[in-house]
Amino acid sequence: MPAITFAHPALLWLLCLLVPMAWWYFRPARKCEPAVRMATTEMFRHAPQTWRNRLRHLPFMLRMISVAAVVCVLARPQSDVALNQHDREGIDIMLAMDISVSMLKQDLMPNRIEAAKQVAADFVLERESDNIGLTLFAGEAFTQCPLTSDHTALLQLLAAASCNLQAKGVISNGTAVGMGVATAANSLKNSEAKSKVIILLTDGENNTGDISPLTAAEAARHLGIRIYTISVGADNTSSDNETTLPQIAERTGGSFYRATDSRQLRDIYGEIDQLEKSKLTAVMGETRYEAYQPFALIALGCLLLELLLRNVFFRRIP
Repeated sequence: MPAITFAHPALLWLLCLLVPMAWWYFRPARKCEPAVRMATTEMFRHAPQTWRNRLRHLPFMLRMISVAAVVCVLARPQSDVALNQHDREGIDIMLAMDISVSMLKQDLMPNRIEAAKQVAADFVLERESDNIGLTLFAGEAFTQCPLTSDHTALLQLLAAASCNLQAKGVISNGTAVGMGVATAANSLKNSEAKSKVIILLTDGENNTGDISPLTAAEAARHLGIRIYTISVGADNTSSDNETTLPQIAERTGGSFYRATDSRQLRDIYGEIDQLEKSKLTAVMGETRYEAYQPFALIALGCLLLELLLRNVFFRRIP
C-alpha cells in the first residue's frame, strides 16, 4: 500500500468547512420548511417509506464527498509509488559484447560467445522492468538491438549474435573496445533514465578503432553512464586488459571483473544485477509522484452524480 503525503498539508484544514455545511443542511429550522402547503398531513402518517425517501440525503452526501476530494487535490497528494507502472522504470542498460573470432575459444563451455550469450539472456530475464539494448563489436561496432522493453525481441537478437561476421569478413578484424563503448554510450545518450549502465564483455585488448577505450569511457562518464567491464577467458591476462578495463570501470563508477569459467561469469552478472537494484533503490528512494488523479476523479464523479440525482430522481416541486 503506497504511503500518501501532502505537499500543502495546511490546506487540509479546509475540511473543517464540512461541519458547518452539515449543520446548515440538517439544521432544525430546515425541517420545518414545507415544500407544498397542505391542510393536513394525516394521510401521509402511515404511508410506506419509498426508496426515494430513504435516499433523499444521498445528493448532499455526494456533495460533501466532492468538496472533501477537491480539498485533497488542492493539498497536492503525493505517493512514493507511481500510478503508472512504466513511470517506475529507472534504469537503461546496454550490453556491449565482443564477437571477435577469439570468442569461439572453448575454455568456457561450450565456448566464450555462447556462454556469454546464455548468461546475458538470464540477466535480461531478471530485469523485467528495464529497457535493455545490445551492442556488438569486433573490429567495428554496431547496435544489434536499440534500447527496448520488448525483451522477447531482444533475446532473439541476442541469440543471433555470432562470431561469423568477422570470420566471413563482413566486419573488419581486431577488437575495437573503444568503439564498442562509444556505440553503446551513443544509444544511452538521450536516455532520461535515473540510472544508465553499460556492461562491457570482451576477451581481447583494444587493437583497432578510431576511439580509444579511455576516451570513450570519459565521454560516457560525462553522459552519466556507469560501465561494468568483464574480461572473459582463462588465458586472457594481457597487461593492457588488466589496466584498461579496470580504468574504464573506475572512471565511470562501475566495477571490473575477470571470468575464467562459466560459473564465474554467471556470478558476475548476478552481482551486477544486485548492485544495480541497490543503486536504483537509493536513487529513487526520495522520489515523490503526484497522486491527485484519484481524488480529482472522485470529485468529478460525485458532482456529476449529485447533479443527475438532484435534477432527475430527487427533483423537488417548488
